[in-house]
Amino acid sequence: MQKNILITGCSSGIGLISALDLHQRGYRVLAGCRKPEDLTRLNEYGLTAIQLDMDDPDSIEHAINTVTTLTEGRLFGLFNNAGFGQYGPLTTITRQQLERQFSTNFFGVHQLTMGLLPLLRAYGPARIINTSSVMGFIATPGRGAYAASKYALEAWTDTLRMEVANELIQVSLLEPGPITTDFSQNVQQADHDNPVENPGIAARFALPPQALLPKIHHALESRSARRRYPVTLVSHAMAIAKRLLPTCLMDSILNNRTKK
Repeated sequence: MQKNILITGCSSGIGLISALDLHQRGYRVLAGCRKPEDLTRLNEYGLTAIQLDMDDPDSIEHAINTVTTLTEGRLFGLFNNAGFGQYGPLTTITRQQLERQFSTNFFGVHQLTMGLLPLLRAYGPARIINTSSVMGFIATPGRGAYAASKYALEAWTDTLRMEVANELIQVSLLEPGPITTDFSQNVQQADHDNPVENPGIAARFALPPQALLPKIHHALESRSARRRYPVTLVSHAMAIAKRLLPTCLMDSILNNRTKK
């Protein structure tokens, strides 16, 4: 029997690449996308497209009902991948912008996951994957809102993993560094006259979204999924530095790396 998996944010980038790959591996992929015009394109790929706006509670509730019907109440996997970046110095970001950042990157993940948890429990040995970021454990100037949403997602994921430890649900975090997708082009800048740009060093270590596929396969198919999957040299190096270096030195490194 085909395993059902819901992936959010499938219009492009990591979501689209992983959806197509898992479809080829035999999964029935329910592909969530925000824009109605993307539904036809995703269906033509052989996916089962579902309109899903992570910033809209009603859209999430409708998607939960749709997934429940399509899967007959049994879901193997949930891949929370959708998200965006709100960049700008904290002094330029309004409360409304910060709320929208958290609504999409964090509150929507909570609502969707809690709504689908009964389906995951009904399946048995289910898997949950959440896309975090290297910004989920380090913060840099100009990316405070985005980093805060990913820090929150990491803490929430750690808690969920422990709360379902006695069940047959394994929960993992993907922590990619620089990936060559449209994410940077789709970033929302709070200060358009002084946009926050990625440092040149990031491009040197960037990997294509296909680099995440082995990690996704392991998280879904190995007997024991890892709790965290760092991707790219930047993510690995920053994870080590965060553990070993004093905060004052990390501040100096991150401040210098993010300056134009």
